[in-house]
Amino acid sequence: MAIIVDKVQKKKDIALSCKELFVNNSIKDLTISQVAKTAGVGKGTIYEYFKNKEDIVFEIVNILLQEHNEKKREKIQALNSAKDRVKIFFYVFYNDDNEQLRKLYKEFISISLMTPNKEMMQFQTKCATTYFNWFEEIIQEGIDNGELIKDAKKLARGLFVVGEGMFISSEVTTTIDDLKKEFDLFFDTIFDLMEVKNETTATASSTSRIWG
Repeated sequence: MAIIVDKVQKKKDIALSCKELFVNNSIKDLTISQVAKTAGVGKGTIYEYFKNKEDIVFEIVNILLQEHNEKKREKIQALNSAKDRVKIFFYVFYNDDNEQLRKLYKEFISISLMTPNKEMMQFQTKCATTYFNWFEEIIQEGIDNGELIKDAKKLARGLFVVGEGMFISSEVTTTIDDLKKEFDLFFDTIFDLMEVKNETTATASSTSRIWG
C-alpha cells in the first residue's frame, strides 16, 4: 500500500528543520546542498517543495508569524488598557523571544526588495492589511471603552507606520539605542494626548499650562 504524504506538513517540516541554518547564516552564503543536508533530505526533495532558498525563508517566516500571532493575541486579550495593548502589539520588534523572527523577517524583506515576486508581494500586502486592521481594532476598542477620544482612530494609520518605521530605523541606523525605551516614550506621550481626561485631570492640566 502506497504511503500517503501530507505535502503541506512535509513542506512545513522541511522549512522548520532549516530554521537555525537560516538564522545563523546569510541566505546568500548557503547552498541547496547545505539546506538538504540539514533537512535530512535529498536536493530533489527540496526542489519538489520549494523553488529556491528564498522560498524556504518565505515559508519559515510565514510559520513563525502565525505562531507569534497566537501568542500575541493571548497577551493582548489579557491586558485592560488600550495603551498597554498597543505596546504589546509592537513588542515583536524588541522582545528577546522574537529575535529569530526578526532576523528572518529582515532577510525576507531584503529578498522582497531585491527579487520581488507576485507571491511575496501578496504575502506582504496581506500581512500589512491584517496587522493594521488588528491595530485599528485595538484603538477602536479603546474608544468604545471610553479610554480614548473619538479622533484617536484618525491617528491609527500614522501610529502603525511610525511603529514599523522606528523598528527599521533601529536596524539600519545608530539613532536608536534602546528601541523599547523609545516605544514607551513615544506611546506614553501620544496616549497622553488621546486618552479621555476626567474633569479633575483636565482642570489640573489646564492650570499647568497656564502657570507652567
